[in-house]
Amino acid sequence: MPSPVDNLTDALLGPILAADSAGPRVTYYDDASGERIELSASTLMNWAAKTANMMVDEFALDPGAKVAVLLPAHWQSVAVLLGVWWAGCEVVLSPDSDAELAFVTEDRLGDVTDVPEVAALSLDAFGKGLSGLPIGVADYATSIRVHGDQFRSAGAGSALEGRSVAETISAAKESSTARELTSADRVLSSRPWDSAQELIDGLLSVFAAGASLVQVAHPDAETTARRVSTEKITKQF
Repeated sequence: MPSPVDNLTDALLGPILAADSAGPRVTYYDDASGERIELSASTLMNWAAKTANMMVDEFALDPGAKVAVLLPAHWQSVAVLLGVWWAGCEVVLSPDSDAELAFVTEDRLGDVTDVPEVAALSLDAFGKGLSGLPIGVADYATSIRVHGDQFRSAGAGSALEGRSVAETISAAKESSTARELTSADRVLSSRPWDSAQELIDGLLSVFAAGASLVQVAHPDAETTARRVSTEKITKQF
């Protein structure tokens, strides 16, 4: 098994799992739909393992493969990202022609017609899958259920848009330090994760500090003000 410095998921979540595997790590709200879901580090790792197993078993991806992740800032996106990194693959955040697999929402299927393998996510709060997908496109919600929740991590070269694992960890720690984050912090954010720097600042820096994230889609100002108290928020991005 590779050391934590060889695998981004191990490096980021390993210390968190050792310190507090059951506490809330990502809490996701959608103020437009009323959705709320809370996941511990242990639950995130189970989802990541299922994703990594799906990548290996269904798509035969090897460590080092490029995987396009064209998803919004959502709790299922966290599971996908951690799974890709756990499998030793590189995340790209655009329709890269060299990608071997793409994880996308249904509205972005047209962006990945040149990618050999595609898995589409409904992002449904109750796990409902997508129907009527084009032939050859896998439904993530359906496929993920049959895969195991244990995975032996793989070493990686690049992790994020050409950055190595070490460079990505360093950037996450720098971002965390700049925001003075600690493991006691609970961070409220509605920032997107559309670029590497946005992903580092909005998600990876929180994990690097051992903090927890409350990510909000379609934020309502009045609700957000109350949430600072109810979720015991200490920092806002």
